[in-house]
Amino acid sequence: MTSDTTPQHSQTLSRGLRALEILADSPNALSIADLAAELVVHRSIAYRIVRTLEDHSLVVRDGAGRVSSGPGLAALARGVSRDLQAAALPELTALANELGMTAFIAVWDQHDCVTLVTVEPRDSAAAVAQRPGSRHAFSAGAPGIAIQSAVSEEEWQRLAPAQPYREESRLARNSGFATSHDEVIAGLSSVAAPVRLPGRLPAAVAVVYIRSAHPPAELGARIARSAHAVENQLS
Repeated sequence: MTSDTTPQHSQTLSRGLRALEILADSPNALSIADLAAELVVHRSIAYRIVRTLEDHSLVVRDGAGRVSSGPGLAALARGVSRDLQAAALPELTALANELGMTAFIAVWDQHDCVTLVTVEPRDSAAAVAQRPGSRHAFSAGAPGIAIQSAVSEEEWQRLAPAQPYREESRLARNSGFATSHDEVIAGLSSVAAPVRLPGRLPAAVAVVYIRSAHPPAELGARIARSAHAVENQLS
């Protein structure tokens, strides 16, 4: 028996949201059968979820019936941290084109690091793709380290007691930037600097790349300047 104090959740809503996450993380469109397998539900349930999401333009199906994320998600995303996106976009564009790397801003939803907005370099044919909405475990990668470095260890224990405070975050607090290699995707490196937001959880400005002629400290100093510029616009 469920007690009156146990939080009640909508299984249907949860499955629909999970379906959107699965589609956002998939590099290719999925069949209904594939999506059902990922959701661990019968195909008929997956089909009903897709039809409902289609009604709101959150997913689309191609001629073969394969499902992918729909344009309705872009409309929803525009309203997420609108001021942060607006402040970050010019800095990300400058970083991407100056360094020849994909630049992005990541936020923390108290579960994962989530890419909010991304800019690829204008003249590079070999930039790493970093899609808005992509997420990875907060315990891996430079953006997570940078975000954690902007929070005191005491405050961290209150916000995320299950997540340890990384030694790399203590170092990043002193240097002003964080680095990582092979932590999220094998072969990729990232450098990130924290963005402290008044009254909100911190974010991070970051770049991701395969190789670079710039030393990490040089990249870190440049990215930290962009992070400070974003902070100043929002202060």
